[in-house]
Amino acid sequence: MKRMYHYATVSKALDQLHEKGFTCDFNRNADVIKKNPEKFEIVHVYRYEGESDPGDEAVVYGIKSTTGKKGVYVAGFSAHSDQETAKFLFDLSIRGR
Repeated sequence: MKRMYHYATVSKALDQLHEKGFTCDFNRNADVIKKNPEKFEIVHVYRYEGESDPGDEAVVYGIKSTTGKKGVYVAGFSAHSDQETAKFLFDLSIRGR
């Protein structure tokens, strides 16, 4: 089994994933994943819950493509977040188990 880490903050998780080669920002390229889901795999998932404000909740996904490109997607749960992509990624992670 692959060892997984829990980072204290979203920014710490992003820093550590970046050090592991997850350099692409899939928040800016979400359409690529939506159009070709079979070419992507979620390899890391970190969930963060706000202490008192549900708007502080977020999920950090470490995503790898079949071509070896690695990146991250951060899904928030505020009214301004891209809920369609967040649900799509959540469904992908469930199917990949």
